[in-house]
Amino acid sequence: MKVALVTGASKGIGRQIAIGLASDGFTVVINYAKDEAGAQECLSAIANNGMIYKADVSSFAQCQEMINDVISKYGQIDVLVNNAGITRDNLILRMSEDDFDKVIDTNLKSTFNLCKLVARPMMKNKGGRIINISSVVGKMGNAGQANYAASKAGIIGLTKSIAKELAPKNILANAVLPGFIATDMTGKMTEDQKNAIMSQIPLGKMGSPEDIANMVSFLASDKASYITGQTFIVDGGMCI
Repeated sequence: MKVALVTGASKGIGRQIAIGLASDGFTVVINYAKDEAGAQECLSAIANNGMIYKADVSSFAQCQEMINDVISKYGQIDVLVNNAGITRDNLILRMSEDDFDKVIDTNLKSTFNLCKLVARPMMKNKGGRIINISSVVGKMGNAGQANYAASKAGIIGLTKSIAKELAPKNILANAVLPGFIATDMTGKMTEDQKNAIMSQIPLGKMGSPEDIANMVSFLASDKASYITGQTFIVDGGMCI
């Protein structure tokens, strides 16, 4: 039995990653912060092949408790997917300190928390995979998203650093950078905003959560056993 922990898995990209890993044979721990109904629905979608776990991943203490409980129940964590994330968009002149701090804590600090906490159990298990969900915004920047871009750029640097530290222990760390994906988050955009985005994407369409889940499944598989410290952009060509 192999065990995967996916944060922010009650909806959107995280939900699809959980479904994809379950179909690959993993027992999946579905982390959520608020949407218990969504987490339960995700658990049903993977035929109860795992469990749901409520934790605010920006809290180191709650992350510690979650890791301890998962290890106690299953004995190991083979794959960690840091997917939890939020946005609090505004121009820098109007962005509050709280908006900046909340996004950094939820997106970046949570990634640090869990990377740190799974490292020792993975070492004991003689290997593991860490897959961090960043964003093309962390590579390109985006007006009105200084906090989000900073958090996602930080994830890239964090991933490369821990890849170097953990490679001798057969723990591989990589980052996936989604472009604009059709989720609840992008669904809030106006038609004008969507059209402006489409004009920047050579493929002329948004991606789907399955596109990201497929990349995560590859990185979690034996086919990716010689890949670490890399960034994989899934954006329909927007960053060309």
